[in-house]
Amino acid sequence: MEIKWRAFPLHPDTPKEGLTLEQLFAGTPVDIDIMLQNLRKKSAELGLPLGNRQKTYNSRLAQELGKWAESKNAGDAFHAEAFKAYFVDGKNIAKLSVLWDLTEFVGLNREESESVILNRTFKKAVDEDWALSWKNGIKAVPTFMMKNDQLVGAQSYSILEKLLISNGVKTK
Repeated sequence: MEIKWRAFPLHPDTPKEGLTLEQLFAGTPVDIDIMLQNLRKKSAELGLPLGNRQKTYNSRLAQELGKWAESKNAGDAFHAEAFKAYFVDGKNIAKLSVLWDLTEFVGLNREESESVILNRTFKKAVDEDWALSWKNGIKAVPTFMMKNDQLVGAQSYSILEKLLISNGVKTK
């Protein structure tokens, strides 16, 4: 089975310097403390590291660089490091220096990554993914899709396994 990463327009209007969670959710009924408690609980249940995130950052350029990394067979490594940088280390993944450091960390060429970003080489690929998410009614991340089935949110292995089996994937 092949897993295909898709880019998603999560708060695409977020400025490069980011927004505090209070700014992001201003005027909404979201209780940030409860949301963060739930996120910490779920990440602990799934054994995922999670830092003390206070801000959200624009991920558009990280998504474009992720598409490039995928074309270099380093997509999984890049995505894992980008998630760690954002969710564990609280880094601003809209900053070019952070993105270029991530590419070097996963063994990709920094100069080439700079060119990819400055020339927006993978802009169209990300635009296409965003259009696909709107077409499929995806409103949250992560969303796992198989055929016409969707699972929204971080899920346990057993739940993901049920999705796969119900869609004809054979177990080993």
